[in-house]
Amino acid sequence: MAVISDYALLGDCQGAALVSSDGSVDWWCPPRFDAPSVFARMLGASGGFWSIRPHGRYTTSRHYLDGTMVLRTEFRTESGVLRLTDALSLGPGEREHGIGYTSPHVLLRQVEVVAGAVDVAVELAARPEYGLVTPTVARTPLGMEISGAADRLTLVSDRDLAIDGSLVSGRLTLAEGDSAVFALHHRRAADPRTVPLDGRAALRDTIAAWESWDRIHHDYQGPYREQVRRSALVLQAMTYQPTGAVVAAPTTSLPEEVGGAANWDYRFGWLRDGSSTLRALWVAACPDEAHRFFDWMAGCVGSMGAGGHVPIMFGVGGERDLTEHTLEHLEGYQGSRPVRIGNDAWQQKQLDVLGEILECASVLRQELADPSPVAASLLRSLADRAADTWREPDASTWEGREGERHYLTSKLLCWVALDRAVKLAPALDAEARVPRWSQAKEQIREAILNEGWSPSRQAFTGAFGSDHLDAGALVLPIVGFLPGDDDRVRATVDTIRRELGRDDLVQRWTGAGEEGAFIICSYWLAQSLAMTGRLDEAKQIFERVTARANDLGLLSEEIDRRDGSLIGNFPQALSHIGLINAAWTIGQSESGTTP
Repeated sequence: MAVISDYALLGDCQGAALVSSDGSVDWWCPPRFDAPSVFARMLGASGGFWSIRPHGRYTTSRHYLDGTMVLRTEFRTESGVLRLTDALSLGPGEREHGIGYTSPHVLLRQVEVVAGAVDVAVELAARPEYGLVTPTVARTPLGMEISGAADRLTLVSDRDLAIDGSLVSGRLTLAEGDSAVFALHHRRAADPRTVPLDGRAALRDTIAAWESWDRIHHDYQGPYREQVRRSALVLQAMTYQPTGAVVAAPTTSLPEEVGGAANWDYRFGWLRDGSSTLRALWVAACPDEAHRFFDWMAGCVGSMGAGGHVPIMFGVGGERDLTEHTLEHLEGYQGSRPVRIGNDAWQQKQLDVLGEILECASVLRQELADPSPVAASLLRSLADRAADTWREPDASTWEGREGERHYLTSKLLCWVALDRAVKLAPALDAEARVPRWSQAKEQIREAILNEGWSPSRQAFTGAFGSDHLDAGALVLPIVGFLPGDDDRVRATVDTIRRELGRDDLVQRWTGAGEEGAFIICSYWLAQSLAMTGRLDEAKQIFERVTARANDLGLLSEEIDRRDGSLIGNFPQALSHIGLINAAWTIGQSESGTTP
């Protein structure tokens, strides 16, 4: 079974598939990111797969077609060269900002021999509902009909394939100039029957659609343009276009530590990461994506009642109940159990989400001169909530399940909520609330400076009254709480780098043991160093961390500090968001502009 770094992402702006370098699709959850899988071999041998590769020995190389999320893999054998092109089909004729609204949920795969002759092996073993269902397969006038539980798959091909129980397979001998195309259509049992796509035409149209989106998203002029450009494409592929939500990752249960139990479902949209996400969309994409993401967040939160808390995450359609359960029949990635679907973190109280949403509004402040009454009411309520609740303990940005504490980053984001609310007050028709908001803001500031600073560690720490370090303190200058040249900021950056870092890979907190280094933490370190004026060091860290991406430029959630492998859910939006924001901060610092 392939390792995490061996996978490529295919996306249609509604769902995602992962394909290994040897041509095996081992993950696909149509029709949307958090739907039950039809291929899930990356989480267990019984999960299902679709392999297309040469028969016999070969070597591979691969790349995305420029400006697209269409993958090309080249297999070199003793007898010839085979080219495999993979994509999830976008809707016919979709272009620019319109891509992904009518995606038909079709996995397209085309093989062609460009030199010599190649024997090609095709094996398709669909296993709906995360491998719980072994489907029936029948030959129909449209193609191979694969039926199991609520899923219906139709494989359309210009080549004859065989049926062996639930397995579809074939052995094709192709000479130079020969090609074959396969289109695997997904629908629910209750949906109308499939109208087959012309696979070759759909592939050409999908390439043109991605290229059209890429052409209108070239405004970023800072350093590391190609890395930022690829990250922007990844974020677009991980956007659920019908609502504008961005998923944290298209996978579940890829472990934070191989063999461990910290395996979570990330196929949802996190408000808690909202401001970083929105800023990255603003920098690398364009205002349209940023506005749609903000509208999705605001719509999910809805009206603020007096009780309860603001959820940190929602389903991509706005669903609130994401109750978690385990899949006992799957052994997990490299034996990492349990395999989870759903995420009980939706029930946690995290005060930082208040600041995240108001920071988003601040980033979009030019467009909020005349906000809708609904948006203004929500933002006022969030600021009031921050003023009322900042003294309470919560679960923290890292979603720990060990109990609530007075976490520094939570207090910091409450300060952000009130700071941005004061600045937005005229646009929110909230001038009368400014004295109260300002008073609470200053109280939070004093609490952080007095209770968050550890003289013995010479750093701001993870929680009030604690000496334990937390990489989250690196965001103090990023959100504008203190300037980058403040002595306490410099000391905190140096202490975290020295004690949580190894080879510029930064762990989340003191006592993380063998847990991997979180990639976002290293990008925060690069941002913080740039803001303290240490540009050479910031660039060095940025480049070393970015070099850890796989051959396609994709980043996971973490890097195993023992062997440098990518671990955690993949690709990880927050890692690519960190890349974009760190590149932008470095560029701003280079030009002498305060980020």
